[in-house]
Amino acid sequence: MKNSKAGSADEPTYGPAKHEAKLERELVELATLYEIAKAVNASLELESNMRQILTILHEKMGMERGTLCLLDDETNELAIEVAHGLDTKAIQRGRYRVGEGITGKVVATGEPIVVPNIGDEPLFLNRTRSRDIARRNVSFICVPIKVDQKTVGVLSADRLFRENVSFEEDVRLLTLISSLVAQAVRLHRLRKRERQKLEQQNTIFQQELQKKFRPSNILGESKRMADVYASIQLVSQTPATVLLRGASGTGKELVAHAIHYASDRAGKPFIKVSCAALPDTLLESELFGYEKGAFTGAVASKMGRFELANGGTLFLDEIGDIPMSTQVKLLRVLQEKEFERVGGTGTIRVNLRLITATNKNLEEEVAAKRFREDLYYRLNVVPIFLPALRERKEDIPLLVNHFLKKANEENGKKVRYISDAAMESLVNYSWPGNVRELENAMARAVVLSTSDTLETEHFPIPEVKTVLGGGEALSSAETRNAPGAPPASLTGAVEALEKRMVEEALRKAGGNQRKAAKMLAVTERILGYKIKRYGLKSDSENKT
Repeated sequence: MKNSKAGSADEPTYGPAKHEAKLERELVELATLYEIAKAVNASLELESNMRQILTILHEKMGMERGTLCLLDDETNELAIEVAHGLDTKAIQRGRYRVGEGITGKVVATGEPIVVPNIGDEPLFLNRTRSRDIARRNVSFICVPIKVDQKTVGVLSADRLFRENVSFEEDVRLLTLISSLVAQAVRLHRLRKRERQKLEQQNTIFQQELQKKFRPSNILGESKRMADVYASIQLVSQTPATVLLRGASGTGKELVAHAIHYASDRAGKPFIKVSCAALPDTLLESELFGYEKGAFTGAVASKMGRFELANGGTLFLDEIGDIPMSTQVKLLRVLQEKEFERVGGTGTIRVNLRLITATNKNLEEEVAAKRFREDLYYRLNVVPIFLPALRERKEDIPLLVNHFLKKANEENGKKVRYISDAAMESLVNYSWPGNVRELENAMARAVVLSTSDTLETEHFPIPEVKTVLGGGEALSSAETRNAPGAPPASLTGAVEALEKRMVEEALRKAGGNQRKAAKMLAVTERILGYKIKRYGLKSDSENKT
């Protein structure tokens, strides 16, 4: 075995023939280096480059076998990446630890090694079993591949030149080639690091995007919710006006948030207004603002929600409840992008994205002349329908677990489980108050629980009693389905049950809406809406 400094002790004496042979050899070397340089620059793929390099050495220099091994930084092991003259099994066998055999020693020392005769060298392991050790004329040359002064692999080959040529010529040529290989390895590693960085950034971006499209309190893996997520993703990339439709408690406000934060307006304001929560006399001044002295109590000018949302998004919830006078002004803003404050004369222009929501049937409202048809078409550019919870029952277990954790955190409880019977009851309940009702029911159950498991008795919901086989809800269900009773639609049956439940709760609460709302595990706002919808009476003096 020889290192790179070992070789022929005497320089040969060159006659005309030898000089001509030397010149021819140098031309072959130059042609080989030129072809290899072209191969390195032709592609950014390391494996393709290396394969081409070994092919050129075979074709130009007559090399029978050659390998490129790279060091794995994690395992500290060398493995053949590309080979010429070796079959697949031989390549798989070609693995070495640093310092092991000729290949491992070159990596350990960073110096080339020449083996004049592999049969006489005990360090030559012949791990690939691709050479006949008994042959006396097989020489092996191995040179390091260095990147930034660090050995990252080796280039090895059987002897390139034949008799009358020193091993130094082999080493010199392979060292030049290894420097070209090092450039390719450096570029490969840079591209790999950049790719990993981009993949990491993309993963973080996708995670953030998922949070925006699916906030922690918008849960669901059903087909209906997948359609909602797809709609959010599509519409968020446009400035189009969006109309969110669905029953109360289905999460319309959360979807509006998701659209805003997934759009290019995410850094701008998100302003929300509940149109039903404001009296008709105040709604207009809240939306458009007012000037000082516009009415009694207007001691200073005030910006409206449209101005506050300029550049961002304005979310108008329960848009179906706004009065006709406000509808006219809203239509003008949508058409002209401008308005005047109440009591003012100056025109204010705004650039915002409008998202509206309603649980009303706007088509019926338009037909009844309670909602302007032209405004309806302006608002209904991109409708997104949010399914009721009873239409995506497969999401209920996911929501139950989420609200269980949330209720535990908020109330300092440690309820860990929900019984199978209770879960079955919750899945079978129609949830007229939708996700909001389920959240309230879970919060109530966790507060009332004295163990680590929620049972059916922790959920005082009429239809849950039906599942258990008792109570007034069962009697009502039997009445509805009694032989000879006229068939009813699913919607009608649900509404009839809902009305009876509200009536019964008001009766038991003596007309007190707050107590009735607690009995039904809904908010006072939802209960008030139901009372108004079904034309029921309550003790207005006892609402609070």
